[in-house]
Amino acid sequence: MEGKIQLVEQLVQNDDPAVQYKTRSLLLGESESSRAMISLRKQIRQSERARRLLSARNADGTVSAHAYQKWQGPHWTLYSLAQIDYPPGDQSLVPMRDQVYDWLFEPEHLKFRRSLLIPGQENRFRRCASQEGNAIWYSLRLGIDDERTRELVRRLVAWQWPDGGWNCDKRPEAKTSSVIESMIPLRALALAETRYHDADAGRSADRAAEYFLQRKLFRRLHDGKPILKEFFLIHYPIQFYDVLFALLVMAETGRIKDGRCREALELLRSKQLPCNGFPLEALDATTKTVVCTRGTYADWGPSGKRNLNPLVTAAALWVLKKAEDTASP
Repeated sequence: MEGKIQLVEQLVQNDDPAVQYKTRSLLLGESESSRAMISLRKQIRQSERARRLLSARNADGTVSAHAYQKWQGPHWTLYSLAQIDYPPGDQSLVPMRDQVYDWLFEPEHLKFRRSLLIPGQENRFRRCASQEGNAIWYSLRLGIDDERTRELVRRLVAWQWPDGGWNCDKRPEAKTSSVIESMIPLRALALAETRYHDADAGRSADRAAEYFLQRKLFRRLHDGKPILKEFFLIHYPIQFYDVLFALLVMAETGRIKDGRCREALELLRSKQLPCNGFPLEALDATTKTVVCTRGTYADWGPSGKRNLNPLVTAAALWVLKKAEDTASP
């Protein structure tokens, strides 16, 4: 316990205001409405990471890259800002949001090759639902949602597959949802239920959560083997489906104490370093000052299996805290 207390103290004193904020809100339970926490979020807005993420904006607030450019387009820029608890209500982000929504609401977006409805399989609409899911999530987190956000929620609910997830697999024989495309919509719909008091979103989130819990988050139903090897490494800053992200969503949605999370929790605990922190095992974005595939303008901290990453550590410690229901260090 003493080592954990020392680690939390180190995270609170970290130079990165995003690390400080996550530690104080998640691990120490400080109110987001307190004067100190509001001040910290202002520091996040002015931080080097936030400035880098927004460095490509034009004079009108837009970004020249395509909305989904990995990972420097406006979609991923807004996602990354929400990831670091950038303060809500910044109207200067609206032009980037509109770029994303203009893209998501293009008529072509619901047609092949972006989407597909196979006659006779109307209950398995093929869409990369993680796109709508992230747009909902960061719009709500950043306080820039509008009626189109609610329409994205309605679309996710309508597109949910019978087994509870989503999939963009265009093959007619595809009958099982994709874990890659389903965890993000689950997170988004659970948040939409809370913010909009949307019962349909809540029921859809319940079904999606059960899809994962039936599989103990990472095992196939028919033979119990792992679904994807990517699950076993902690990815950051881009998260679709891995042990930490899956457990983070279970914690956010109040399901972390379900016994079917136990095996994944043991996997996460096995990654804890001697210093009690956690590593960023799979850095999935390369820091660049120019647009490139899977590039990012920001620095996301140390990576490697033996190195503590503060942002990853704060999230992992919170997941374990929620699972164990222990008092804050």
